[in-house]
Amino acid sequence: MDPTPLTIRYFAGARAAAGRAEEVTPAGRSLDDLTVELVQRHGDQLAAVLRVASFLVDGVTCHDRETPLPGGATIDVLPPFAGG
Repeated sequence: MDPTPLTIRYFAGARAAAGRAEEVTPAGRSLDDLTVELVQRHGDQLAAVLRVASFLVDGVTCHDRETPLPGGATIDVLPPFAGG
């Protein structure tokens, strides 16, 4: 397993809920495990965003939330966007 940490990047409402644009965290766990940790770290406001967010792992939509994330990956947290 690659020990290189994950980079989490927050966009729009996720950024506001987390109170930051980016952070790093250890690798080796799944997206489901990571979201539990992020909610514990940042609280209910981020939990609400994560329930409806999309996640990109190194620019690719993540459909398998149970596979361990590779070390060094960048995880983008994308809440639904409004616009016209």
